[in-house]
Amino acid sequence: MTLSLGFSPCPNDCFMFDAIVNRRIDLEGLEFTERLADVEALNTSAFAGEADVTKLSYHAYAYCADRYVLLDAGSALGRNCGPLVISKRPIAREEVAAGRLKIAIPGRYTTANFLFGLAFPDARNKTELVFSEIEPALLRGDVDAGVIIHENRFTYQSKGLKKVIDLGEFWETETGSPIPLGGIVIRRSLPDDVKHRVNRVLRRSVEYAFANRSASLPYVRAHAQEMNEEVMYKHIDLYVNEYSIDLGAEGRRAVETLFDRARGAGIIPPAERALFLESSGAGAPRR
Repeated sequence: MTLSLGFSPCPNDCFMFDAIVNRRIDLEGLEFTERLADVEALNTSAFAGEADVTKLSYHAYAYCADRYVLLDAGSALGRNCGPLVISKRPIAREEVAAGRLKIAIPGRYTTANFLFGLAFPDARNKTELVFSEIEPALLRGDVDAGVIIHENRFTYQSKGLKKVIDLGEFWETETGSPIPLGGIVIRRSLPDDVKHRVNRVLRRSVEYAFANRSASLPYVRAHAQEMNEEVMYKHIDLYVNEYSIDLGAEGRRAVETLFDRARGAGIIPPAERALFLESSGAGAPRR
């Protein structure tokens, strides 16, 4: 069986999927045709039902949960890894909260935008940009502040930009939970056996990446543009962790908390389907 597989060119995704793409592990008879794209493009693709298996933002998952179900492997979820709000000039949080500033966001359906909306519900003057274009827009003065994700959190200070708030810290203070950023979903219409095989393969791929950190470096570097190796590994270490191997009970609770908060704020529609792939009864026990 051949499945279409969507993920981003960011180091954390390339690190996790390298062993699948380069066939370093047992794929259990599965074949994958990969498509690499920006996370908001992946979100849009999921809304259209284009991929069999895809990375997406947890915020976006709420809008296509009728078609996809979340795998336990492959998530970007953790602590101290949230999006940042940054600016060129010093800006107080109160100024952002007042709602008069022009804010760049990395996509309407990103979890970053969802968290920004929870923290600053009156800040609605938003401009959607590809995440890599937010820093240049701030430097040009096109926007007053921007919500940054991915490797930009490691580079903004070197460009003279300033942090306004860490939205991950905001989330953790509000909920006590790790922050769910992105996950891997699979088409609900596929046979259950296939869903569980994909989950096992993905878990095996992440485990291989952890056990053989240098093996994925050529693939990660090929898609990291001009990012230096130190930043690449900071990026990987920030977003790939034990939750990427398996969400476990704590990870699932964090995702449920995110959905509950979003529904309570009227940001996402009510959930009509189970969020998580049902256990197959095989594999390692949950935490």
